Amino acid sequence: MKRCKVTVQNMTGSPYSQSAKHDEPFLDRESHNDYEQRTWLSKCTVDRDGNVVIPSMGMKQAIDTAAQKLGTKVPGRRGATYKNYFASGVLSEGNAVLTHKGKPIKPAEAEKVTIQANADGVRGSGKRVPRSFPVFPNWEAEFSFVITDDIITELVFEDTIKAAGIIVGIGRFRAEKGGVNGRFVITKIQWEDFRV
Repeated sequence: MKRCKVTVQNMTGSPYSQSAKHDEPFLDRESHNDYEQRTWLSKCTVDRDGNVVIPSMGMKQAIDTAAQKLGTKVPGRRGATYKNYFASGVLSEGNAVLTHKGKPIKPAEAEKVTIQANADGVRGSGKRVPRSFPVFPNWEAEFSFVITDDIITELVFEDTIKAAGIIVGIGRFRAEKGGVNGRFVITKIQWEDFRV
């Protein structure tokens, strides 16, 4: 087993945006639009220290999706691809704090974007209403993964996470969903042996 620490940074022109569900209550006689404008920052995912974080499963799913899309064949496995090996053999060790120039980002630093979105959240389903989301134009984050399956070599893992940054992305309106947000490049990769 190995541990891989990966530092990522947004591609130019590719901000990171969140759309976490929250349970903020409506105020008395508050309209949906007023509620949206009051609670848009609650769509940020934060840690105990109030820092914005990228959920670890967001990056894990991006890597798994990239492995599926690449369809890279496993040598000596009769046409099998790495898809299932990534799904079961790569573990994420926790959420990654969003940073800019080395400093953690707080929700109050977000920019707001308002779009016309489907009222029920299902694409193409009908009525559209204004929805606002937090956006972070410049960002970095460090993720830590444990690779439990030795069939996933360092080179295969690195190629797959690089592809995830280009063709999948993370967050709201990411590349995988036809958007421009959440695309990233790798700025640092550090490997170490992992022992239980």
